[in-house]
Amino acid sequence: MIFAYNPLHVGDTLMVILEDDKAMEQQVTRVDNVARINTSDNRVVGWNFFAISDELKITGNGQVKLTDEQVTHLNQMMTKAGFSEQLAIDHEPQFVVGFVESCQPHPDSDHLSITMVDLKNEKVQIVCGAPNIRKGLKVVVAKPGTMMPDGSLIWPGELRGEKSDGMICSAKELQLANAPLKRGILELPQETEVGSEFPIN
Repeated sequence: MIFAYNPLHVGDTLMVILEDDKAMEQQVTRVDNVARINTSDNRVVGWNFFAISDELKITGNGQVKLTDEQVTHLNQMMTKAGFSEQLAIDHEPQFVVGFVESCQPHPDSDHLSITMVDLKNEKVQIVCGAPNIRKGLKVVVAKPGTMMPDGSLIWPGELRGEKSDGMICSAKELQLANAPLKRGILELPQETEVGSEFPIN
């Protein structure tokens, strides 16, 4: 679940993104300052909370983190507007340290690799195009349901027929200070703890 707030370019609206709309037609149901967004196959993919500064004090720009109390307040707003759904309180980090257990060439590409990455509590397959990807690295993984610093969203998908659940990130993609200009994913020190959150702010 992604909370996004950009008052300068979007206005005083908190956007909650639940899942990929897969480019399907959207239907919006608005009651007062709460709007539910459904796809044509009846999946709830997001919510908009308008004039949110009248209800909550949100700090930050782009993807933001809310407290448990703030999520509870959003749920109260949804209930008051007559919606039956509720937002879950989720403390799972979205950028985590992973260990590349295996790395094989993609059978249908001359530059992609298929990796199996250990995130401590789960193992995921990620297709990666970085030239320096290899077995044994500690890396930063953006899990599905993550908003990157540039605003792009990471969802489960496929690359040339191979499943890819997340993205192995470069320093540039994470917008880290002094990120190298050359292509390649960020290589972390081997002592970095697998499964730990990687702070980007």
